[in-house]
Amino acid sequence: MDKKATEPLLRVSKRAEMKWYAAWGVRLGAIVAALIVCAVITMLTTGDNPIEVYATMIKGAFGTARKSWVTFQNVAILLIVSLAVTPAFKMRFWNIGAEGQVLIGALAAAACMITLPEKVSPTMLIVLMTLSSILAGAIWGLIPAIFKAKWNTNETLFTLMMNYVATQLVAYFVIIWEVPKGSGTIGIINQSTNLGWMQIGNKYLLAIIVAVVLTIATYIYINYTKHGYELTVVGESERTARYVGIKVERVIIRTMALSGAMCGIVGLLLVGGINHTLTTSLSAGRGFTAVMVSWMSKFNPFTMILSSALLVVLERGAGEIATVFSLNSSFSDILTGVILFFIIGSEFFINFRLSFPRAEAKKSAKEGGGNV
Repeated sequence: MDKKATEPLLRVSKRAEMKWYAAWGVRLGAIVAALIVCAVITMLTTGDNPIEVYATMIKGAFGTARKSWVTFQNVAILLIVSLAVTPAFKMRFWNIGAEGQVLIGALAAAACMITLPEKVSPTMLIVLMTLSSILAGAIWGLIPAIFKAKWNTNETLFTLMMNYVATQLVAYFVIIWEVPKGSGTIGIINQSTNLGWMQIGNKYLLAIIVAVVLTIATYIYINYTKHGYELTVVGESERTARYVGIKVERVIIRTMALSGAMCGIVGLLLVGGINHTLTTSLSAGRGFTAVMVSWMSKFNPFTMILSSALLVVLERGAGEIATVFSLNSSFSDILTGVILFFIIGSEFFINFRLSFPRAEAKKSAKEGGGNV
């Protein structure tokens, strides 16, 4: 049998670790390719100038000082949620419950703002809001962690179902606290007194500061602490972790408590620092978007800044082009989806290489014949 005929047309093989600058070059090339494809789609379907569409997207995110601050704030919130799920993912614990952990932290903060203003000082109210949100988020992360550690339950389904429980708890208390009765909302909490409102400088800055601090802290925790080393070993192999004396159950519980606590901080920021109200849609899907941010960034906290910024700019820009060009939201979602498809797809070429054995064999045969 002809040896050439037995060679596969295409072979996919694991690539040696690519240099960081080469990897980012691939990602940048993917973004450029995505923009070209989006430009073609725009011209064919709408007839609009794609350059103007892209300019409008940038304007939607950074067109005014206020828009820029809102964009940075949204990036900060998404970044914190992404940081929160990262230790669990690094440990190969698939925490899909960030949405619920954020909501339960928000519920705890709102409960303090509604029930405690007349009983404690304004400073103590902020302290209690902070502690209760962190504790509530940590408990919400602990519940699936304990079941996983003790009875090896499926953490993906467990954390996903916890989202629904948190959503219904928030819905229940919104009805109890609704103002006026029958409105279905609780309105702006403490609007006349601003008690429990958290702000440093302008109303956008607090979330950004917290995000910077947590990014640095998470990077140090994962890469330079004993706990970070333990969760990395558990993620690579539970059997190896047990062999070297790491208490796997303790690591799982501790890590998920940390993830939940960080999500609780996001709930605190959303209620106390940004929206000053409580709704079931307060998290706005960030818990699920954070999963993509964390994976796209290979669990690197600093790379998550860029990934979070990209997704937020795309989201805000998509809304702007829908308004300016009178396009429905589905078209902007198409552009966002194409760009994300290319970015995520680029990871394949970073981790794997394609070769064409038949073509290489023919080339080698020709070169061999020429030398003879």
